[in-house]
Amino acid sequence: MNSSLSTPSRPFDVTAVFPQLAPLARTATRLHPRPGMPSPQDSSIGGPLLWPADEPWPHCDGPHVMDGINPALSPADVRLERRFCAASRTRGLTEEEQEAWQRIRPPQKYPVKLAVAPYEGSIAMLPVAQLYARDVPDLRTPERTDLLQVLWCPFDHPIMPKTTLFWRSAATVTDILTTPPEPPAMQFDGYLPEPCLIHPEQVTEYPDHLELSEELQEQLGDWSVWQAADTGVDSAYASYPQNFYDAELAGAPGWKVGGWPRWGATDPTPRLCPTCDSDMDALLTIATFEGDDDSTWIPHEEPANEPSIGFNHTAVQIGSGYDQQLYVCPMAPEHPHAELMH
Repeated sequence: MNSSLSTPSRPFDVTAVFPQLAPLARTATRLHPRPGMPSPQDSSIGGPLLWPADEPWPHCDGPHVMDGINPALSPADVRLERRFCAASRTRGLTEEEQEAWQRIRPPQKYPVKLAVAPYEGSIAMLPVAQLYARDVPDLRTPERTDLLQVLWCPFDHPIMPKTTLFWRSAATVTDILTTPPEPPAMQFDGYLPEPCLIHPEQVTEYPDHLELSEELQEQLGDWSVWQAADTGVDSAYASYPQNFYDAELAGAPGWKVGGWPRWGATDPTPRLCPTCDSDMDALLTIATFEGDDDSTWIPHEEPANEPSIGFNHTAVQIGSGYDQQLYVCPMAPEHPHAELMH
């Protein structure tokens, strides 16, 4: 699969100014998900999975708690609501559509009663990502596998959806499950990814400044070093040049495989395998946004005259706009994976 989206070159070669960063470089594959009609044979976000017809579909047994504010919408309700939203921006809604929309999401009555209540029953998990190794250069698959499938429970556990990973050989799947079960309800509509095809692109990344040595952090924070190198960095960053480094030179935003995590909601924390204590590898970043309107990471080909709303093509929202990072054990991928929100 060839990418039709390309990241602009970084403002300058950061290793020319800080050569200590060179050995810390990692590649990451930006996925650049964009709306499409993926098939089970495609790498996708939120698309149909190449799932064996004779293999049970994963379910989550809970706990599942509704907060009393957000209605418990089904995936079908959310898809219909999204169609209504799109129609309202272009042609307006018919009276019948307006009534249907109000049935899906009735007007709130104030004051709102916070009736926290458990949602009973097992919840079918939703497809999040399907990635073929042929499409994603940084996807390191276990031996005799070439396909990663990620699903999640569309309820917080406790602050983000709980994910499950499946590694398989695509060639062994001959009879595909065509109508997988769906959950009767979801906690948030942002936990239903819109079907997207991916446009993979490999880029080079460097660690967040908080993951660097104290000595290198001090150098990154020294504005005179940046000035002496004639980097052209805006003087607005003079007090905190590390912010420019993190935002524009370190790790790419958006959905990606491998690379370095971008920290924000939390400081870096050890990512150790809960089974063998090995340092875990970054596997997949599930992102709310691909970047702000003025981000230099936005692909060249993105239409400049369209409102980006953060380039949230997948409709996924993690927390208040964060990322969910999945990590795997490099020694044994079958060990439980780890999740962080940042």
